[in-house]
Amino acid sequence: MTVKKVLFVEDSPTMRRIIMNALQNIGFSDIIEAENGVDALEKINGYNVDLILTDWNMPEMNGEELVTKLRNSQNYKSTPIVMITTRGMKEDVMAVVKLGVNGYIVKPFTPEVLKHKLDTILDKG
Repeated sequence: MTVKKVLFVEDSPTMRRIIMNALQNIGFSDIIEAENGVDALEKINGYNVDLILTDWNMPEMNGEELVTKLRNSQNYKSTPIVMITTRGMKEDVMAVVKLGVNGYIVKPFTPEVLKHKLDTILDKG
């Protein structure tokens, strides 16, 4: 699957910078940053996004709510979504998999882990 535009949603400015650097190092250049689910939905309005990475715990609209909204949208029913979070319990992973995320990364993570996860998900697509 060819990814042109990436959205990533993260409320922590430090984590946003880390993820942005990792995505750029992997080779993504067309990246939309958002700080929560509400911000994300506003920023992708009118765009086609090919890959979404989202944090779980965020103010205003968390990652779980965002994934639910995206999966209920015709445009994003099958777009690959990766949840990036500090929540690593098996129950948490199972909950978001049921919502329709394609992958799950527990913070902290390395750029190599991100690249491997994205390669795995995108090769499936």
